[in-house]
Amino acid sequence: MSKLVSEPMYRWVIVLASAVMLAFGMGVMVNGFSVFFIPLHEEFGWQRGSVSFINFTGVIGLALGGVVMGRLADRTTTQRVSLIGAIALGLCLLMAAWAEALWQFYVLFFVAGFLGAGSLFTPLIANVGNWFTRGAGLALGIASAGQALGQGGVPFGTAVLIGAMGWREALTVLGLITLAALVPLAMLIRQPPKSTNPQTMDLAADQAGAVGAEREGLSPVPLPPPVAVTWLSVAVVFCCTCMSVPLMHVVPLIQGRGIALEDAGSVVLVMMIAGIAGRLVFGKLADVIGPIKAYMLASFWQTALVFFFIQLETLDAFYLFAMVYGFGYAGVMTGIIVCVHAMTPLSQRASALGIVVLFAWVGHGIGGYQGGYFFDLTGDYTLSFGNAALAGVVNLIIMGTLYLTIARRRASLAIAG
Repeated sequence: MSKLVSEPMYRWVIVLASAVMLAFGMGVMVNGFSVFFIPLHEEFGWQRGSVSFINFTGVIGLALGGVVMGRLADRTTTQRVSLIGAIALGLCLLMAAWAEALWQFYVLFFVAGFLGAGSLFTPLIANVGNWFTRGAGLALGIASAGQALGQGGVPFGTAVLIGAMGWREALTVLGLITLAALVPLAMLIRQPPKSTNPQTMDLAADQAGAVGAEREGLSPVPLPPPVAVTWLSVAVVFCCTCMSVPLMHVVPLIQGRGIALEDAGSVVLVMMIAGIAGRLVFGKLADVIGPIKAYMLASFWQTALVFFFIQLETLDAFYLFAMVYGFGYAGVMTGIIVCVHAMTPLSQRASALGIVVLFAWVGHGIGGYQGGYFFDLTGDYTLSFGNAALAGVVNLIIMGTLYLTIARRRASLAIAG
C-alpha cells in the first residue's frame, strides 16, 4: 500500500501517554477495587456480593460513559475529553475515602466510571488507532499494555497502602496520584494531523483496515460496520464475563488460602506483567494473521485455563499460573480493539468502539458480580469460576460462527464474481 499520509514521530508520544493514562484509569476501575473487598467487610460487615456490586456500578458507568464520551471525542477533541476523565476520576477517589454507606460507593464509582474512565478508554484507544494508517495492531497493543500494567500495579500498590495506613488513606493517596499524573498527560494528547484532502485520512485508514480484514476473509467486500459491531458486541459480553472473574476475585480467593493481602495483590501484578508481553505479542499477531484469529486464540487461552485458579493452594503455584494465564488472556482486549479498528471507518471508530466496549464492560460487571454472589451462596468459588469458563465457551462459539460466516460470504462473492 502506498503511503498516503505522513506518519509523524509524535504518534509514539500519543501511544505512551495513552498507555500511562490507561494504566491509572483502568487499573482503578477494572479490578483495582478487589483489594478493598475484605477491608470493607471487616469494617462494615458487608457481604462480598454487595461489595462486588461497587465494581459493577463502576464498570456500568464506564460502559455508558464510553459511548457518550466516545461520541463527544469524535465531535470535539480527545484532549478535552481525557482531561475531563483525569479530573473526574481523581476527585471521585478522594470523595470515596470519606464514604460511610454502600449507596455512596455505588454513586461515586458510577460517576468515576462514566465521567472518569469512560472519558479515557474509548477516546484514547480510538485516537491511538487513528494516528496509524499501518501497523495499528502493535500500537494498540502497546497502549492496551498500559492498561495491563495498571490492572496489576494499582491493586498491588493499593494493597501495600492499605496494609500501611488503612483503606481510607489508601483511597486518598490514590486519588492524589491520579490527579497529579493524569492531568499533565492529558495535555499531551493531540488529534492526528489532517491532510489537505479531508478524505485522505479516512481512505488511508480504510485501506489499512482492509489489509487486516482481507486476512480474515473479508475481502473483497468487508462486513457492513453495523453488522460487525453488533456481532462483536454480543461476543464480548461473554468474553468479559469470563475475564472478570479472576480479575475481581483472585485476590480474595488467595486470601482465603491464608495468604496475606500484599502477597495476594502481588499475584495480580505478576499476572499483569505477563499480560503486558501478551498484549504486545497478540497486537503484532493481529497484524500478521488477522484480528479475529488473534482474538479467538487469546479467548481460547483464557477459557481453557480460568477454572484452574480454584485448584491452586500455595503462593508459588499462584505466581507460576498467573504468568501463564496472564500472557494469553491479555490478548483478548487487544484483539477486540483491533477487530473494531479493522472493520470500521476512521470517522465512526470512536463511536463504534464505544458501543463494543459498552457490552464488554457490561460483561465485566456481570462476571464480577456473579462471582461474589455465588461465593456468598455456596461458600466457595467453584461455581463462580465454572460460570466464567462456560461464558468463555459461548464467546468462542459466537466468534467461530462469525469467522465461518465471513468465509462463506467470501466464497459466495468469489462464485458470483
